[in-house]
Amino acid sequence: MNDDSGITHNSAYDSTIGVQAGVVHNANISIGHQDATPEEKYKLGVRFLEDGVPSRARDLIGQAIAQKYDNAEVRFHWVLAMLSTRAYHDLGTEERQQLQRASEAVRDYAEGEWKDALRVAFDLLAMRGTPDGETERVLERLRTLSPGIRDKIVHHFDLVLTGGLKDGLWAERRLWAEAERLDNQRVQRVWAYFEPDPIGPRALPPRPSTAAAARAALPVRAGLFAAVTAVLAVLALVADPASAAVELLVALAAGLTAAHFGRRWWYQEHHLKIKSRWLQIPNPRDPAATGDGFTNRVRHSFDHYFTVRVPYGLTPQEWLGHTTDIRESLAAEIAVLYRESRIPVDRVNWLIRYLAEDARDRYGKGTLFDQRRLNQTSAGAKGLCVAALAVLGFMTLSLLGTVASGGGGSQLVLAVLAVAGAVWSGRAAASSWLEAGGEERRLAEETREYQEQLAARQAAYQKWKSQLDATRPSELEMETWLTCDKTLFIDEALRHYQLTWQDLITHTILLTPARPYRRGRVKGGPWRYSRYAFRLFLVTQDGVREVGAEFDFTNARRGNRQRSNYRFDALSSVQVTEHSETGYDLELYLTNGPAQKISVKDADADQLVPGENAQEITDISLDAAGFVHTFHLLEGIAADGKGWIDRINPKNLPFFHAAG
Repeated sequence: MNDDSGITHNSAYDSTIGVQAGVVHNANISIGHQDATPEEKYKLGVRFLEDGVPSRARDLIGQAIAQKYDNAEVRFHWVLAMLSTRAYHDLGTEERQQLQRASEAVRDYAEGEWKDALRVAFDLLAMRGTPDGETERVLERLRTLSPGIRDKIVHHFDLVLTGGLKDGLWAERRLWAEAERLDNQRVQRVWAYFEPDPIGPRALPPRPSTAAAARAALPVRAGLFAAVTAVLAVLALVADPASAAVELLVALAAGLTAAHFGRRWWYQEHHLKIKSRWLQIPNPRDPAATGDGFTNRVRHSFDHYFTVRVPYGLTPQEWLGHTTDIRESLAAEIAVLYRESRIPVDRVNWLIRYLAEDARDRYGKGTLFDQRRLNQTSAGAKGLCVAALAVLGFMTLSLLGTVASGGGGSQLVLAVLAVAGAVWSGRAAASSWLEAGGEERRLAEETREYQEQLAARQAAYQKWKSQLDATRPSELEMETWLTCDKTLFIDEALRHYQLTWQDLITHTILLTPARPYRRGRVKGGPWRYSRYAFRLFLVTQDGVREVGAEFDFTNARRGNRQRSNYRFDALSSVQVTEHSETGYDLELYLTNGPAQKISVKDADADQLVPGENAQEITDISLDAAGFVHTFHLLEGIAADGKGWIDRINPKNLPFFHAAG
């Protein structure tokens, strides 16, 4: 998480090192439903195509066409989806036949820019393997198209355009990537994409009051206390009226004094005990008080935010020492409010951050400990209460002595029973009286606190959510930035090896997550990562050149590069392994070196939302990562060696005739 402090906070405590749970947004793309109209399916397919998921786009646009929603615009985007992230030799026989039939049907569409674009797309496809001098005419027609349509063709035909076609367009493509790479405040906004949607505000509601039950029991207990006290008073007055009167008056004064000064003391202790029991607040100084995993993660998050939200004049350690009890109480409260299945702490961090800021601000105003001071009973009041109770006990014993000095044994026994009854009934009556009044006060205080806290938290939630909504990039922006990174990475590799596109047979680039990373996606979309590992394979007549580098997508910075070269016969085999717990691994086995194990995608079965299919999301993510084309390419080289070049030679593939 990106804080005002300028540091990045990874709040994935108690998780696998380097991996953070992903977030899924209900954003600007949704999964098509069965009742969608053909036009809706087409528009959704175009959105998937723009967002870098051509496989899903092919399905949806194909469904729209099958339902008779077909025109030059629809067919143009279908062609882009068919060829996006794929070379012509990746297509199956049926797909090539579909493209050929679509080319023959171009003449039936109404004239316009989409028909012109469709003609140019098919002409470019027919230019495979032709001499470079014959491509200039098609390139000129491509340049006459509107910039938006031209950019779509160049982008999605990346693996189709080769040789002179690609060289003629590459300079302007590189300039476009340099201009767009940091556009739309990328560095200031990307972090928001990986922030989870915050869960709504909650506050502790008032606990149910027991005042009614206490008031119902009070008359009986008070009546019994009055009766047994009256018996003791009568026995003492009969035995020695003068002494008994003084003792009774002193006892009455002591009792009233104890009630006056003990009421707040009792309320404070009762309130804290009930709250601690309800929230199950452990003693933070007790090493055995650990709590469950969610509670521990909440505690860690509170520690972090209290460390970076420090009042002026204090060090972080001093501030943590001042607020130990406050943090523990707040952590217990958040754990009670949000301890639900599959709710990560990241979704509650906005509230934890707000509570840390609120504590800092109240400390600066001198009001942080006001509530504690208001509820505290002074040492003098406690002393007077204890002294009054001691006097009351002493007077009770004096009354027994008075009865014993003036009466017989039967009166003394009766007086002892009266004292025992008074102690028991008096304690019960005092408890009911204190509880009835204390519960009324507590309910009023907690109701007021609940309303104030919920209103303040609602305001903080709306502020944070509005900031996220305004900052979070769209899928199109994320895909555009990623495309720019890939373009410039490829350009740098070409410059390093002093290669032109005419020197290349083909190329592929594989995007994998680089630990440590954060990841996020929209519902129905591919996973995107805060850190990527790029692997570029450039295939020439002499062999394969592999270039790798790690990218920090959040700040558009690239790490160190790794380069390796190997002949076609050096790649002995390619293997894909699927693990239910860890995801997909791609392993390259070389004859003259150790196997390369590439983690292509982490498992995400626990990151699905209602309406999503696990295999479909996996296929979408692998497609967006360039995995399918990369695997087919490397698998073909491993199987055929240098003979693979002849197999994919355009002259040896079925000829495509642009009939439109």
